[in-house]
Parts: sequence; structure tokens; C-alpha cells
Amino acid sequence: MRKITELTAELAAPWIAERGCTLWDVEYVKEAGTWYLRVLLDKEGGVDILDCEEISRKLSDALDELDPIESSYTLEVGSAGAERALKRPEDFQRFIGSPVLVKLYRAKDGRKEFPGVLTAYDEASGAVTIDVKGKALTFPKKDTALVRLRVEW
Repeated sequence: MRKITELTAELAAPWIAERGCTLWDVEYVKEAGTWYLRVLLDKEGGVDILDCEEISRKLSDALDELDPIESSYTLEVGSAGAERALKRPEDFQRFIGSPVLVKLYRAKDGRKEFPGVLTAYDEASGAVTIDVKGKALTFPKKDTALVRLRVEW
């Protein structure tokens, strides 16, 4: 059986393209006892509420018809957001030179969060390198809990 996230991405693809959006990610996660099926979108100029509403309505109908998820869940369709998580190699490559926040599983030098500018991504190892005030710091994939874009004010 295919993963729910893969099936959802495949079902939503035509409606996402129709609205001029691209699929950023699909998550199927349990939070506080409730299952969420999240479809995160990206669009040049930004995703708007009409994009989300139309895709959500059509996707919800298709999922109801196929009924691939046995338990109850909440479907959410929204923007990936300005401070989106970077997950795939192409995400990291696209945003080299951008401000990011690296979160670690365990503290390094007394802290778990490192804001900086993404300067490199090693696709083979998954290591991320950022510039923090002129100093290059590299974080191995196994130590990295999250890398997300960071909006600077």
C-alpha cells in the first residue's frame, strides 16, 4: 500500500498546478491525539486563501471518495510559510544565501539554536554549513533536528 502522503500528493497535483502553485510538502502527523493531513503549498507572489480553499475542497472530496485513511483526521491546506522547514536537497540548494535557523537535538557550545546564513549543503552527507557572524559552522545531519528559513526584521 502506498503511503498516505504520496497518495495525497498525487491526488492534489492537478489542482495545485491549476492554481499556479507548487507542492512544498505533505505531512501526516499525530499532534495532541489528533491526526493531521497537511498539504503545504508554495507560489510565486504567495499562496492566498482562495488557493487553499479550492484545493482543500477538491482534495477533501477525492479523499472521501477513495477513503484511504481508516481513522478520523483533519485536512489542512496552507502556505508553507515564510519560515518553512527545509527538508529535501533541492530546498537547501534553492535557499543557499538565505537566512536560516538550525536547531540541534543536543546543545553545542551551550546552545541548541544557531541563526545564520546558509552557505552550503552537502547532498551526500546531509551536512549543513551556515555563516554565523563571519564564522562557518557545519552541522552533521545526525545532529540536526530542523533547518528552517528565518525572516529578518
